[in-house]
Amino acid sequence: MNPTFFVRGIPIYGDAILAPMDGYSDWPFRSVCRGLGSAMSYTEFVQVERILARHERKNAKLYFEENERPVVFQIYSDDADLLLKAALKVQELKPDIIDINMGCPARSVASRGAGVGLMRTPLKIAHILRKLSAALRVPITGKIRLGWEDFRSYKLVARIIEENGGSLIAVHGRTKEQNYGGQADWDAIAEVRAAVKIPVIGNGDVKTVADVQRMKDHTGCDAVMIGRAAIANPWIFSGLDREQVPPERVRQTMQEHLERNIQFYGEEDGQRLFRKHAVQYLLLKTLSREERKDILRERPTEEFTALLNQIYAAV
Repeated sequence: MNPTFFVRGIPIYGDAILAPMDGYSDWPFRSVCRGLGSAMSYTEFVQVERILARHERKNAKLYFEENERPVVFQIYSDDADLLLKAALKVQELKPDIIDINMGCPARSVASRGAGVGLMRTPLKIAHILRKLSAALRVPITGKIRLGWEDFRSYKLVARIIEENGGSLIAVHGRTKEQNYGGQADWDAIAEVRAAVKIPVIGNGDVKTVADVQRMKDHTGCDAVMIGRAAIANPWIFSGLDREQVPPERVRQTMQEHLERNIQFYGEEDGQRLFRKHAVQYLLLKTLSREERKDILRERPTEEFTALLNQIYAAV
């Protein structure tokens, strides 16, 4: 099987990739999606200050296993020196790639000039990419948005990333103000693809298996990133829409995910953090919050697993 594309010599097999999502792209879910066919493993983003804090124990967000490779560590800050120090530190954990988050629209991130806040300062992005690409052994990449409604800097930033040593660009086709609403602008992703020679990953409004090829055809991008749609349907990475997934496969994946959650977080936290996934697996979104809480309240693992199976059999 030939690689779909390369990130500075690293072969990537496949054209559908789980997007890095804070609170979702942890090791249990990420590894499940990788096993189902996601072509790369992006971690949740990590603030550089947490990486550099002396009291900080090994960051759980950066945990991975060998069978997940290629693994991408995503970090964020607006400070080039801190980004470099943090990148040099996490490089010792042997990721395949380090990615700079330039797309997070959260006020707590963007208001300090990080995430999509960086897209207001293209010269700072140039300085960051130049500094990191010169000092690191691993490829440096960037995940961006279109910018801000009054400053759509995506084409300029894409060229800056490439010209200063970046090896790949992932583009979410929305502005900061759109957050995750409205329609993703696939034409803008196509403009980025036309502006650079390094690989481009498109992100936004890929909800079905057919959308993967549709975005590639529309934009010319090398691969697509799938975020929210993958939470409800991780089997999309195996080429299946949700209605095509056999019930027994849903049950098996749900069980595997729960076991990894408990293995990773311990029984209490593993169950608690799994509940938001259980709601998706069990198609319980129509229930009220209180009903979901009652069904998925803390119980011994065997009882919890039996309940999940019982609910799934009923729905």
